[in-house]
Amino acid sequence: MNQDAREAGSATLVALFARSVGRYPDAPAVSDGTSRLSYAELDRRSTALARALVRRGVRRGDRVGLYLSRGVDLVTAVVGVLRAGAACLPVDTAYPAARRDHMLSVGRVACVVTEPARSEELAGVGCPVVAWSGAEESAGTDGLPLPEPAGADAACVLFTSGSTGTPKGVVLEHRQMAAFALDPALPELRPGDRSGQAASVSFDTFTFEVWRALAGGAEIAVLPSFAQLLATDLQRELRRRRITAMLAPAVALNDVVRHDREAFSSLRLLCSGGDVLLPATCRDLLAGGFTGRLFNLYGPTEATVACTGHEIRSAPPATEESVPIGSAFAGARLYVLDPRLRPVPPGTPGELHVAGSGVGRGYLDQPGLTAARFLPDPFAGDGSRMYRTGDRVRQRPDGVVEYLGRIDRQWKISGYRVEPGEVEAAVRSHPGVRECAVTAVGEPGARRLVAFTVPAGEALSLRDLRAFLEQRVPRYLVPSEFVVLPSMPTDPHGKRDWDRLSAIHADRPLRGAGQAPPRDDVERYLVRLWEDLLALEGIGVHDDFFALGGHSLLAVRARLTIQRDMRISLKPEALFEDSVLEDLARVINEKRKAMVSS
Repeated sequence: MNQDAREAGSATLVALFARSVGRYPDAPAVSDGTSRLSYAELDRRSTALARALVRRGVRRGDRVGLYLSRGVDLVTAVVGVLRAGAACLPVDTAYPAARRDHMLSVGRVACVVTEPARSEELAGVGCPVVAWSGAEESAGTDGLPLPEPAGADAACVLFTSGSTGTPKGVVLEHRQMAAFALDPALPELRPGDRSGQAASVSFDTFTFEVWRALAGGAEIAVLPSFAQLLATDLQRELRRRRITAMLAPAVALNDVVRHDREAFSSLRLLCSGGDVLLPATCRDLLAGGFTGRLFNLYGPTEATVACTGHEIRSAPPATEESVPIGSAFAGARLYVLDPRLRPVPPGTPGELHVAGSGVGRGYLDQPGLTAARFLPDPFAGDGSRMYRTGDRVRQRPDGVVEYLGRIDRQWKISGYRVEPGEVEAAVRSHPGVRECAVTAVGEPGARRLVAFTVPAGEALSLRDLRAFLEQRVPRYLVPSEFVVLPSMPTDPHGKRDWDRLSAIHADRPLRGAGQAPPRDDVERYLVRLWEDLLALEGIGVHDDFFALGGHSLLAVRARLTIQRDMRISLKPEALFEDSVLEDLARVINEKRKAMVSS
């Protein structure tokens, strides 16, 4: 174990950042295409914010909400909150107001930091709002002492989908995140590297993008979100920004490489995770000229972002069904156990349990749930805990772990962890829905949600239901398809008959191509676009984008491509509101007519 790894057990993120400032004061630390800060400048600005927060009453151990657009100021705020001794509770500005307010309320934040232009959006959150511009200096706060966080102090609270219908906050401490940032299992980032940052601030990948870079003296290069990158010339964008390293969600990576196998060829380090990385994607990457290092990572938020990694050094054989999730990081211990928590022999499927330095504190204010998932480690003998992942795996004789699926009904949708209970609760909250059952369909790495609904009385408008959900939950929790049923099928024991529901979905007619070919230039354009995005042929005007296998990332890519090609502006929810091809074509034609008449 190297010196960095030995230091990590007691290190804090603040100390890691201070070390990089001391070593590389003039090196670039963060940029967003408009602004760039050196390590010394990021140190000065984050200190100013930290002192301003302390003057406002923020104390060591408090939680501070962050509601900022992605960019230099967001990274500055993350460092500033930690330097004030508090923990970050980041909220994606794209989240619906209901979701945002719930997170801030459950998190019991001392205040929320936002940019001045967004302060009015937070008028009703019930906590102090700090309208802050990253360029502000600390008036009257120079010399104000800042608290020194300890390794056991909370560093962040990240929310994941909850089986009870509400998201749960995972508390990660400085020592866990520092251990991850310094773990030698991954190639280090160093001065001169430009690490692409494209993840949502509420996604645990964001912590990987920020702290692996800051710990090594590299530059964080804030890019458009992956959804936006999917609709651009990604290879050109990465070369233009001189990106050398990045983490791409497996769903996005699978999709990008299917269309452009040379997209990432300029990188020296490419990591993937969050879902199933397809062997075909790895083969295409390597055939497309990628010569850097390629890693498949695995890890739940509760175990601090990632705890295993597998380096792909050669093209997987055509017979290989999946890419292994790899071996344990230096700070992790992996156990493959049976239901009685007994180790199973190599090659035998079991549930993966993770122990070691990355296991988080638990769930915020949920001791019962914490006790159920964070168990005493019976193999350590030192009172430490292990996290029960719910993932079914097998371990090869060489120690490499292969992912086999979930033990429960939890899924990964567009890289996000989704509990069906949360989606069902959101759908049932609509006054027009009496009953709901949610499942996932599609191949691993490209799954989408389907909601079976039983109306409460009168006919249910699916467009209204979709709009209702988009005001309450993030986009990845909105089902791609809705199937209306007169009643919910049950088995002889009175439980939901999932086999019957799957059969109902499989029997639905998905295609109307033979009877309804495109009738005008816009419909012909959409047919070509959808066939390219979805890798299908024979799409007709009655086809539904999501029923054909579309998902939220592809929907954003389609919208941005349409805007570019048609030179019109579409609402972010355009494809979600009008997912049938002829309906979307009508919207586009109306937009084009309005532009001509104006």
